[in-house]
Amino acid sequence: MTRLHWHELPPHVRTAVEAILDDRVVAAESQPGGFSPGTADRVRTARGGRAFVKAVSPALNSHTPAMHRAEARIAAALPATAPTPRLLGSHDDGDWITLVYADVEGRHPVTPWDAGELTAVLSTLETMAATLTPAPTVATTTAAEALGHDFGGWRRIAVDPPADLDPWARAHLSELRAAADRGLAALTGDTLCHLDVRADNLLVGPDGTVTVVDWPWACRGPAWLDTLLTVVNVQVYGGHDPDALLAARPLTAHVDPADLTGVLAGLTGFFLDSARQPPPPGIPTVRAFQRLQADALLPWLARRLAG
Repeated sequence: MTRLHWHELPPHVRTAVEAILDDRVVAAESQPGGFSPGTADRVRTARGGRAFVKAVSPALNSHTPAMHRAEARIAAALPATAPTPRLLGSHDDGDWITLVYADVEGRHPVTPWDAGELTAVLSTLETMAATLTPAPTVATTTAAEALGHDFGGWRRIAVDPPADLDPWARAHLSELRAAADRGLAALTGDTLCHLDVRADNLLVGPDGTVTVVDWPWACRGPAWLDTLLTVVNVQVYGGHDPDALLAARPLTAHVDPADLTGVLAGLTGFFLDSARQPPPPGIPTVRAFQRLQADALLPWLARRLAG
């Protein structure tokens, strides 16, 4: 997607970033991936320092500044032992909100997912869940609160079904609503969950180390939730047996299968319902990605519900 670049930021924002870095920025490279309309630049300073800078204002999208502010609160509370980038500082002038992170050398996992990279990511998420349990006190929102509206997608679809609704889904709307309700009820726990784990929110370093980035949606929930969300992303791109992955990982292997299916139902309904909405300002591609996810998840969900 088209993003603002470092040189397009207001001068006072660039000055604030340089004050955080205690050096002058001499080069910046915009980073691809994600859906934020704000900047996302890896910058280099005059003395050779490196950092990652993300900034946004309400003029680009009215909801994104609140996400950046939430991320600033969460990132500042993450322990140094978590596999996350270190927040160097933030700037908030009431209009522009800017986050400055230590630069992380790495790239996004390849998609369709490589088996070795997937194993490294899932192992990292398991370690991360242990590190982030109990959740830092700054995380006041629960996963059930964060996903409560989203998991009502099948109810909204039942009231106003799209013309192209899959015939199987149309015939099983009551079952899908009930499954999503069960999934929402299963989202209990005191682990800090990222809640948006996808390939474009992960970095694999040259040594294979995995870093989990972009934390605006973090909340308290079950230790297994981020693992399930990663397997959802794997299913979107294909090439792996998602049920075999869930059965093989320690965080998901012993979870009630109906709870996992319920969360999957809630996510699928959310993606399908959201995909038919107008695109948010400044984020024209998100609806197509939501439909891609819904189309990939629905056959898996149907298999699980069939038992």
